[in-house]
Amino acid sequence: MDALRNRLVDILSRTWWLLLLRGLAAIAFGTLTWFRPGISLAALVLLFGVYALADGVLGVGTAISGRKEHEHWWVLLLWGLVSIGVGVLALLAPGITALALLFYIAIWAIAAGVLEIVAAIRLRKEIEGEWLLLLGGLVSVAFGLILMARPAAGALAVLWLIAGFAVVFGALLVILAFRVRTFGKRVAGAA
Repeated sequence: MDALRNRLVDILSRTWWLLLLRGLAAIAFGTLTWFRPGISLAALVLLFGVYALADGVLGVGTAISGRKEHEHWWVLLLWGLVSIGVGVLALLAPGITALALLFYIAIWAIAAGVLEIVAAIRLRKEIEGEWLLLLGGLVSVAFGLILMARPAAGALAVLWLIAGFAVVFGALLVILAFRVRTFGKRVAGAA
């Protein structure tokens, strides 16, 4: 188990910056959405598409970098591919209605959240701070379910909800990135 733990710590400590970039992208997306609530639906679709695509590419990068060292790398890969798919779909169909956008985002948030929860559960014995990934997954699922339950909500409320989700999720990823980085340094120093 120590060899597996050391390999996983090595993977996460080498790629901590990918978690940090994902968190910062989410915070930037959320902040921009808060301060520009009058943004048009088409611009929001494009902005969300770029964010989901970037999130997916970084998630796939994390998965691929650890594919030889950990047997559950496919969960991270699936998570990244779901984000890429939703991002591409949003970019290819920017004229969609607000309702369709809500369901795109809701499905993406639920799928990503479930996969993050699965990853956190599988990694609970190998890393410290897995609860942050679990909490991020729960926030994602809750966000998606709220959007599905209230599709007729006002545009401003939806924009603020999306922004709030992105900022909270991004902050959790930033915290996790620094915890993984610190943990990796501690383990490397003890070896």
